Amino acid sequence: MMIEVFKTNVQEGDRSRMLIKKLSEHFPASKINFDLEDCDKILRVEGNDFCAHHIIELLKLNGHYCEILR
Repeated sequence: MMIEVFKTNVQEGDRSRMLIKKLSEHFPASKINFDLEDCDKILRVEGNDFCAHHIIELLKLNGHYCEILR
């Protein structure tokens, strides 16, 4: 099981739900959620079969900043 945490600039709940839907289409076996209350607008992905680079690119294609939080 892998867990990756990303820093994003997603602000709105509606936007986060749309992005979760898109990410789930690409990574259906992963658990995906946002913590918009956190100052880093955290995106957390948990699963066995996902690629962090693809997640970053998908968010960028949808107009959002995203990087792995270290």
